[in-house]
Amino acid sequence: MKATTKGHDLMNFQALQIALELIRALRPVIDKVGRSSKREAEQMQDAANSVARNLAEGRRRRGKDRRYLWDVAAGSADEVRTSMLICLANGWLDEADVKGAMALDDRVLAIAWRLTH
Repeated sequence: MKATTKGHDLMNFQALQIALELIRALRPVIDKVGRSSKREAEQMQDAANSVARNLAEGRRRRGKDRRYLWDVAAGSADEVRTSMLICLANGWLDEADVKGAMALDDRVLAIAWRLTH
């Protein structure tokens, strides 16, 4: 039997699984960005890791604390997206480099919105 919390399956939390897929998809992106801007690459990695951490922590919390952590996860996912856009604007990445990661980030943002609204 799977444990649930108000409809949120604790054993198979889709938001966390997609956040982890995003981290994997960002590996080559972050490696490429790091050749031009180590600081931007580190920022992108930190933000992506924050998405997963806050989704996981929020999954186990209750009340307003849960909502706050999922809001933070959404903010970090938006930070990842903005970091990719910054890298595109600087010419450090091409659209093809971020296509998959951008789609996963959009999925995380959509799920985080549903979790908080």
